[in-house]
Amino acid sequence: MRTFDLAPLHRATVGFDQIADLMDRVLRNDVSQPSYPPYNIEKISDVGWRISIAVAGFSEADLSIEQRESTLIVSAKKAAEEAKTAYLHRGIANRAFERRFHLADHVRVTGATHLNGMLNIELLREVPEALKPRRIEIARAGDVEARVTEV
Repeated sequence: MRTFDLAPLHRATVGFDQIADLMDRVLRNDVSQPSYPPYNIEKISDVGWRISIAVAGFSEADLSIEQRESTLIVSAKKAAEEAKTAYLHRGIANRAFERRFHLADHVRVTGATHLNGMLNIELLREVPEALKPRRIEIARAGDVEARVTEV
């Protein structure tokens, strides 16, 4: 397998750090993605999403949700069981996990709920006013010349 060195890309571009970071993540050698716990990502509206994670067997106290910059980290750690139970068959995995989601710019977590073994995390994109598109009025050539001679 080939590996790509993106260092020249970092030196030759200004302001495209996010694209380079995305390419770094995609080309990383981490081909095995964890499959536990299963999750869904739903689009609720044009600016809203919901991440639903199956966390059967975990209580709210066992779960942790944290947003660091543009990364959402969901983790769970089961408290130590006091009584050792002898299982004849153990098909429900209550093992600790950490799941990371990379969030786009201006996306923040607005809330989380835990109900019937599902952890639902609500996300919302809030674009600042300075970054929203704005309409520029086009002046006639005579108006511009008049403003220039006044100054």
